[in-house]
Amino acid sequence: MGAGLRCDVPLGKVVRAALDLQPGPGRFSLLGVGPMSMDVLRTVLSMARDEDFPVMLIASRNQVEAKELGGGYVRSWDAASFSTAVGELASEVGFTGLLYLCRDHGGPWQRDEERRAKLPPEEAMARALRLYRADLEGGFRMLHVDPTRDPHLEGGPPLELVVERTVELVRELERARKELGIEWVSYEIGTEETSGGLISPAAFRRFIDDLFGQLDREALPRPDFIVGQTGTLVKMDRDAGEFDGAAAKELAAIAAEYGMAFKEHNADYLPDAHLAEHPALGITSANVAPAFGLAETEAYLALARKGMEAGLETASAFLGTLQDAALASGRWKKWLLPGDEGMEEEAVRADPGRLETVTRVTGHYVYD
Repeated sequence: MGAGLRCDVPLGKVVRAALDLQPGPGRFSLLGVGPMSMDVLRTVLSMARDEDFPVMLIASRNQVEAKELGGGYVRSWDAASFSTAVGELASEVGFTGLLYLCRDHGGPWQRDEERRAKLPPEEAMARALRLYRADLEGGFRMLHVDPTRDPHLEGGPPLELVVERTVELVRELERARKELGIEWVSYEIGTEETSGGLISPAAFRRFIDDLFGQLDREALPRPDFIVGQTGTLVKMDRDAGEFDGAAAKELAAIAAEYGMAFKEHNADYLPDAHLAEHPALGITSANVAPAFGLAETEAYLALARKGMEAGLETASAFLGTLQDAALASGRWKKWLLPGDEGMEEEAVRADPGRLETVTRVTGHYVYD
């Protein structure tokens, strides 16, 4: 684990404190921050130092990945180098509070390349377990166990298969944790996506019942977090969904019945009024990632345009380079708004407005 990292208080205890406070006057929602870049990390650690809040860094497999599987798009980090960098940044800014490295959407086929290649189930599960072990060795202490994707099954795997694969992964993770002498690991389950069949309250409850039944039979730990769909849907530079506070409250209440914290993903572009409702609704934690990358890219674009106004050739060259790299990456295709699916690079380049949006949204993918 990188120097400067402090996670001596198990995340489960933080969750219990949050649940005990709700719906009391001290209720709160934790923030999970996507590690989009070094500057995003430096900013959140500096703010956490000043405002005294625990930091949860939620790394996707595309962002931070095992070296043997190609590394992540953020500085080619794997778990070990990511942990080292975060520890060094924490020391640099003087942050000494609680700092948790968290795996977001770990599991089979959660890396874009694996889905495109349609890896066989055995290979996809084996890769996921290799990654999780590297995460544990690198200091990750919260792991999102998410086997809700399967490119071989239209619409995603059925609920029963999701439960089966979740138990298999937790079983192997616990074996690895004990082998490595790690005292505690916090688990997160569920997904915000429609795949996996966890959308309705009835399916949500049935999933928990079935999963807990199997975990308890094998004396495996119950998870601390469960993800549910609150209506959020990140597309391009906006929330293209419709936040449903009533649904969120119902799912959060179910999660609390089972002693779990309810977690929201894709809270990036929700208006302040909705975010302010989160603690009272029982949303114990919310993840934000693309919006932080967009904010940094917007700052670079603003600086480049000021430089162009001052006649700096390097500013113009920078702007063109960033636009070209963002467009060529193809990463923007996964964020296209409904109705724009299938759009090709030439159509984006021919439309200055679309090119601007694509650059703002996917610039962080190509910083390095």
